[in-house]
Amino acid sequence: MNKSILLAALIAMAPAGAMAGADGSCGVGSHLFKGQRGVPAQVLAMTTNGTFFQTFAVTTGTSGCTQDGVVKSNWKLSMFIDLNKEKLARDMSRGEGEALDSLAALIGIADEHKSAFEDVTQQNFGKIFSSLDVTADDILASLKQSLESKTELAPYAVVI
Repeated sequence: MNKSILLAALIAMAPAGAMAGADGSCGVGSHLFKGQRGVPAQVLAMTTNGTFFQTFAVTTGTSGCTQDGVVKSNWKLSMFIDLNKEKLARDMSRGEGEALDSLAALIGIADEHKSAFEDVTQQNFGKIFSSLDVTADDILASLKQSLESKTELAPYAVVI
C-alpha cells in the first residue's frame, strides 16, 4: 500500500477532539509538553488534550485555545513530509507530481491556487530543500515563507 494512502487513512481515523492543540497551540497537553519536539511529545500532548479538559479549554478559551474554529495540524504535515521527503523534493523540483498534490491537499490549497502553489514550490525549491539533511520542520518553515511571499497563497501560510 502506498505510504501516502496509508497516512491519509490514519489521519482520517484520528478523532478531531484529540488532535486539537496537538501542534502545541492550545490545551493542557500543549502546556505540559511546551518546547518539546518530535513525535513522542506530540503524541503525549495530543493524548493529554484528548483525555483532559480539551472541550472545556476550547469552550472557555482557556489554555491558549480559541473559539475561531481553526485547528492547526502541523504534525500531519510534518509526518507526511517525513514519510515522503524524497518524492516531495523530486516533485517540487519539477513543479508537479503526486506527493506535491497530496501536500497541497493537506494544506488545503484550493484548485484555483494549485498552479501558483506548484510554481512557488518549484521556484523556491533550493530554499525549501536547502540541504540533504533538511528536517520536516525546516521544510515547513521555508515553505511557509515561500507561500507568504505570494499574495494569493499567503492565506495558506497560516495553516503551516
